[in-house]
Formats: sequence, structure tokens, C-alpha cells
Amino acid sequence: MPLAEHHVRRRLPGARTLLTLAAAVTLALGTSACQPIQQPEAAPERADVTSVPLAGQKITEGGNLVMALSAEPDRLDPTTSSSLYTRYVMQTMCQKLYDIDAHGRIVPQLATALPVISPDGLTVTIAVRGDATFADGTKFNAEAVRVTLDRGLNLKGSGRKSELGPIAGITTVDDTHVQITYKKAFAPLTAALADRAGMILSPKALADNGAAFGDHPVCVGPFKFVNRVPQTSITVQRDPLYYDSKNVHLDSITYRIMTDSNIRAANLRSGDVQVADSISPQDVDALMQQKDVGVLQVGSLGYQGLTVNMGNTNGVGKPYGTIDTPLAKDPLVRQALSLAIDRKALVNTVFNNWYQGACSPITPSSPFTSEASEACPEFNPVKSKELLKQAGAQTPYPLKMLVSNTPDTLRFAQALQAAVAEGGFDLTIQPVEYSTLLDVQNRGDFSLLQLGWSGRVDPHGNMFNFLSTGGGNNVSGYSSPEMDKLLTTASQTNDDGQRAALYGQAVTKVQQDNPIIYLYRVRSLTAYTTNVAGIQTYADGVVHLSGAAFVDQALANKKKG
Repeated sequence: MPLAEHHVRRRLPGARTLLTLAAAVTLALGTSACQPIQQPEAAPERADVTSVPLAGQKITEGGNLVMALSAEPDRLDPTTSSSLYTRYVMQTMCQKLYDIDAHGRIVPQLATALPVISPDGLTVTIAVRGDATFADGTKFNAEAVRVTLDRGLNLKGSGRKSELGPIAGITTVDDTHVQITYKKAFAPLTAALADRAGMILSPKALADNGAAFGDHPVCVGPFKFVNRVPQTSITVQRDPLYYDSKNVHLDSITYRIMTDSNIRAANLRSGDVQVADSISPQDVDALMQQKDVGVLQVGSLGYQGLTVNMGNTNGVGKPYGTIDTPLAKDPLVRQALSLAIDRKALVNTVFNNWYQGACSPITPSSPFTSEASEACPEFNPVKSKELLKQAGAQTPYPLKMLVSNTPDTLRFAQALQAAVAEGGFDLTIQPVEYSTLLDVQNRGDFSLLQLGWSGRVDPHGNMFNFLSTGGGNNVSGYSSPEMDKLLTTASQTNDDGQRAALYGQAVTKVQQDNPIIYLYRVRSLTAYTTNVAGIQTYADGVVHLSGAAFVDQALANKKKG
């Protein structure tokens, strides 16, 4: 029977100590009970390695590069998609007004400069390229930008509306300038345009295909869409109309869906794929020792966490309803669940010190961090049980948690199952495929699920959509006037210090209400064979292949050694 059809309900021993946590992981994996259990050490400092430079390499023009994707992308439509893996594919086909670089700085892409903002913050003018052409031959211009942004604001089911802020109007000044006017100032705009909201779509393709745009996306990019075989692969090929085609070296890229981390690693070793994302912490140390394989690694702007369904009864974007369970209704029950989790011990044990425990959607490296945003709820299973008793909830309190059916996620879920038992929770795990999990969370057909977010450079992109009333990714159905005011006010000031303080208050509030219980941050691990170079990966989690090329492997191995 497929793993996704199993319901895992195994009561492992309590997990208060690191030793017991490690034992729980060992049991979950079915390994030998005689295997010695090691106390997990503190996570070491790791240097980011974000690219395989082309400089100094002997390039072979052409060829088809194969990348193994750890999950299938959702619809290839930047306006409605919500999957990190869609961003991988779209990165090669749909350039944005802005992008981020290896240092997390926002840089122009289809725009020619950072936005010019009026003193009152209400008028934003963006200059755009005059030399770009869409893959269907349509001229790229400011009107195409206006059409795309208008679609992000008004298309039914758009995930971009709340990312773009309170726009009053969008006008085309001339072919190379678009002007956006706001009802109130909106500081996160540039960061939003460095993500899906800033991917500019062909007006002709939109007119021809409408809501079906994602079946055959057309944008400006180094590559253009060829075909998609559901649950198997997506292929793009070099676009000769691209304005910088001289710096595109590959003929095509094929993204193959390989959800099992062991299979991705095996295909790398055999050379059947040249790049693989989301390498498991169980495999990465061995891969780093292999002669013909290299590993890129970078800390994440995002998070992994537990989302509690508090009112999503009709689907995202629909009016919230009432869910009559203690978990949904009583903040004491959700606080008890948070207190039952020893994040640092759990994460270090399960992920071999490669990932880090996290309690907030704001990374410590962010310019918007603060003492409040870095504060972490205590681990206190005794208090957890007391809160359950105070709430009048059943103990042990039964929970059913949906998770994606990948080995690393299941490993963590099973260790979490053991850990929260001591705090008074009886956790059942229901694994499903990643794409199904996205659909289930959007429908609101869950009580608790474990899922993450790849992260954005501006905290607004990690919080507003998820925590504001009516937010495009508010799958919890959480609504708090206080939270809405904090996040809205933070978006309306250009003072980083004031914004950091407001986001710190928002983190304090979310840790009181716990619609999302933040757990850990991954370290993005991307492996590649040494016969390719020009690969890049940044803290937003996206792997960039647009400038990749095949190279002389003997020379590459010599450089690696």
C-alpha cells in the first residue's frame, strides 16, 4: 500500500531527554536497537556556498541538463501558485522586475533601477527594459507590467493581492515607465516584485488563455516552456528571443520529479541527473566526500512549522467559519502544544545538526530582527499538561497531523509524535503527497498540518499573507484585529527600526495565539555533478539554472580537489 494511504499511530516513549529523542528517531526508522545513541552536539557554524562559478571553466555549449525536484510544482502560473518548486521552474522562464542576489540584496532584472518613491510614499515609478521580448514574440513594455500587476490584484484566486498592498491605481507613463499609486504607503513593494508578483506575463498569452495561462506559460526568460508530463517531468528550452541569449549555454533543462531523497542521491551518483534539490541531511555528508559531486548550502529565510486550522472552513479567501474543537477554539491548548516541543533537541537529533530550531518567521540575520522576534517559547511538558487541564481538554489530547510523505518529513513527524506525548498529546500522523497537502490546506480540510515556507527578504512576505485576516496564504483561518493592525502599520513605514519593533510585537502576538507554531529552519542543500557549473542558490530557497553550463569535468574535479 502506498505510504500516503497509511495512518501512523505509534506511541513511542516519552522524549524529554536528548537520548530518548535519538532513540525515538532510531525506532521510527526501523534501525537496529543495538545501534549506539549519540547525544546530539550543538550545530556547527557552516559557511554558505551559493554558486558554482563559470569563471575559469572550459564550457561546452548546448546539452540538456536534468534536475531532480523533490516535489511536483503546482500550476505554472505566478499569480496563483504557492509552491517553492514552481519557483524553481518559473525562474528559468519568467523573469521578474527585481531579483535578490547572493547577499540577499534586491537588484533590478526586468526593471532598470530600483523604484523611485515620492516623499509621501504614495507614488512609485518603475523604469523597465526596452530591449526585452516575450517568448511568443510580443514586445515587453510597461503596459505588460501594468496588465500583470492588475491581474495579481484582481484575478480570482490570486495569491499576490495582499503581497502588492493597498494599490489605488496602476498607469503606464510611457513604454518604459509604469507608475503605481497607493492609498497608503507600502514599504514591502520592491521585495514583493522580486518574487512571483514581479514575474511579468505575456499580455497576448493572457488574452488567449486566461485562467489556463499556467498550462502553457509565456514570459521573458532565458528558457521557454515546452511541455509537462504530470507527476513526471517539466521541460524548458533555450529561448532565442531572450535579450541576453549570448549568456545562455544549455539547449534545454528537464525537471524530473523524484520525491524520495535516496533516489535523488542515487541518480546524482550515477550521473543520470546533474542537479538535485533538498538533499537529505542523512545523505549530504557522504555526497560531500564523493569526487564527482559538489554541494551548495545556504541558510533559509523561511521556516517549517505546524499550522492549526482555526477557522478555514470554506477554503482560503472565503469567509471564516467556526471549528468547534479545543485546539481550534482555545489558545491554551495551542500554547500547550508549543510548550511540549523541544525544538533545538528535536531538530538537531533528526537532522544531524544541519538544520536549526526556530520560533519565528523572522531570521536572526534579517535587518528586521529584534529581541522579541528571536524569543522562543520554553520547553515545558509539565506546564503543557497543566494548560490542557486548565482548558478542560481531554488528556492525552488527540491530534491528527497531515504531513508530506517524504522520508525526512516523516522522520521528523515520528520524532515529534514521541516528543509531544510527554506534554499530554496523542499525535496521529497522516502522510500525503506534497501537491495533495497544498490542496488540502487551501480547502481547509485539516485540523493540524506540518508544512513550511521558503522565505522572503522582507518580513511582510513571511507574515502578512499568513497571519492577516483574509491573507492569500492564511490557511489557518486566523483573524486578529491586533495582528492586522501591527502588520499593516509595519508595512506603512520606511523606518527599518520601527518596522523591526512592530514585527517583534507581531511575533509575540503569534506566540500567544499560535495559529502557526514555528519549529525549525532548513539549510538548503543542493547537490550537483562536477561536469556542470553556473548553478546558484540563494536564501530564498530557489535554485537558479539559467546561467548553468556543462564544463570539462576533469578540470572541475581538479579545482574541487
